Amino acid sequence: MQHLDPDRLVLLALSEELEELTELDHLEHCATCRDEMQALRHVAEVGAQTAELRDLPPPPDHLWRAVQADIASTRPSAEQPTPEQPAPVADLAEHRARRTRPRWLAPVLTAAAAAVLAVAGTIGVDRLIDRAPAEQVTARATLAPLPTVPPAAGGDVRVLSGGQLRIDVRNLPLTSGFHEVWLLDPDTPGKMVAVGNLSGAEAQLTVPPGTDLNRYRLVDVSDEPHDGDATHSGKSLLRGTLTN
Repeated sequence: MQHLDPDRLVLLALSEELEELTELDHLEHCATCRDEMQALRHVAEVGAQTAELRDLPPPPDHLWRAVQADIASTRPSAEQPTPEQPAPVADLAEHRARRTRPRWLAPVLTAAAAAVLAVAGTIGVDRLIDRAPAEQVTARATLAPLPTVPPAAGGDVRVLSGGQLRIDVRNLPLTSGFHEVWLLDPDTPGKMVAVGNLSGAEAQLTVPPGTDLNRYRLVDVSDEPHDGDATHSGKSLLRGTLTN
């Protein structure tokens, strides 16, 4: 049986042209062409559903490697029937009629499936991100400059439920050392906990486990020299009290 031309099947699957009577008759009696056109229509429908998506990342390399491997696996084998075991002419013709079309169709559908999987994977990740609960802010503080610091300096602090302290500072005086973040107990002079160093205007630091923020509620940003001394320099720049 003579199958419909592959390009013609693609056009019919995309509904760009109407089937002629001879084509309708052929599709009615040829399961191979009918199944292939349905498969192409399915790919076209999936593509139409994702037409409005923009700025998606390229599919992962492993997907395209799988496409290439699948294409390679569909190449005709070089093996031929041995003279001792000749293939019947009728059976061989029928075998080729069944296998010729899937060989060109398989790479097309595999490539389309890879693209669809990449889009679906991106959508799935985006949906997971959208559904992921935001970390709850358990305490906040506004950092104000001490009297010896320029009034334009300042900052904000947020403590997250996961034990992270996010700090944003601005206009801190330049230092030949480094800026360090502390948690102080305002009711007990000298009681403090070092949280970490600032390497820029923003940082996310881990609050030391077991730190009671109801007690160590005063956030302090200090100017520290590179002297190997882990204690507070006594030169505070910003301070603010954590509140719920």
